[in-house]
Amino acid sequence: MSADPKPGPSSKPISLLWALADDAPAVAALHASLFPTAWDTDAVQALIEHPASLALVAVRPGRRVIGFIIAQIAADEAEIISIGVAPDDQRHGIGRQLVEGVARAAVRSDAHRLFLDVAAGNAPARALYAACGFAEIGLRKAYYTLPGGAREDALQLARNLAPA
Repeated sequence: MSADPKPGPSSKPISLLWALADDAPAVAALHASLFPTAWDTDAVQALIEHPASLALVAVRPGRRVIGFIIAQIAADEAEIISIGVAPDDQRHGIGRQLVEGVARAAVRSDAHRLFLDVAAGNAPARALYAACGFAEIGLRKAYYTLPGGAREDALQLARNLAPA
C-alpha cells in the first residue's frame, strides 16, 4: 500500500504561465526573499520584457506567484538567468516544471543547448539540475558575493536540448 501525498502547498493547483510586466513586483519580492543580492522591480521588468527573454511564473489561483524562471536566448543557445520557488512550495516539483517549461520554450526558439550557473554550495539546486539533465562544464571562482562579503564559486552547467 502506498502512502498518500503529504497535504500542503503541493496539493493546491498551480499553473505555469508566461511572465508579464505586471508580475515583476511579485517576482522581485520572491527573488529578494531567496537571494542575498536582490533584483528590484525595474530590473525584473526589464528582463521579462527583453525581446530575447523566456520568462515563466508558477502561480496559484488568482495569479499568486510562487515561482519564476527567467532565461534568455542568444543564437542557438539559452541561459537560465534566475529561478526561484517560494520556500513553502519547494521540493514539490515546481522548480523542475519551471526548468522543463523553459527548456521546451528554448527548443521552440531553435536553441540547442541550455546553460546556467549555480552556487557550488547549493546542494538542493544542484540536485534539481542534475535530475533535469544538466552536467558541469566549468567553474567560476569567487563568482557570488555572500552577505558579509564572502565569495562563493559558481558551477557552470549545460544541458543539450532535443528538437521538438
